[in-house]
Amino acid sequence: MKQFTMRLDKKHQRPVVVLKNGLTALLDTGAYIPVWTDDEEILTSYLGAVFVRDNIKLSGFGGTAYGNLYRVNIDLGGIVYPNMHIIANNDIDASFNFILSAAMFDGLIYQIDTVNHVLNIDVPDTESIVRNLRIESRDGRQFVLCNGIKQE
Repeated sequence: MKQFTMRLDKKHQRPVVVLKNGLTALLDTGAYIPVWTDDEEILTSYLGAVFVRDNIKLSGFGGTAYGNLYRVNIDLGGIVYPNMHIIANNDIDASFNFILSAAMFDGLIYQIDTVNHVLNIDVPDTESIVRNLRIESRDGRQFVLCNGIKQE
């Protein structure tokens, strides 16, 4: 088993992870879809995100919202999400850059340690640190699929 630890921002009461590149992300255990909450220009120019499709429907945030779908490479403290799907919606009033969804950690063990201000993520030997996360639509419903990509 491999363990990864990321620092939590002490300024927030909620679990907001501080990433190496200076961005911050809220770990939302109730969220299904990763959401970019900041300016899309930062997502495309700073992180190199590639636009996929516009007008994607999201549920939550007190109702229904819409955003643009992107693919982006994200490194969360050593856990890598290549070409991860993320929906951008900067209408959300947030003090962080994006929302990490619980679906991103499917098959992993995570612990939010508010005493020591860290997020610990254990990757079992049956899983990989390279994760494959996709948002797909079937019959008008969205599905988030996340699994490890085994390295040979």
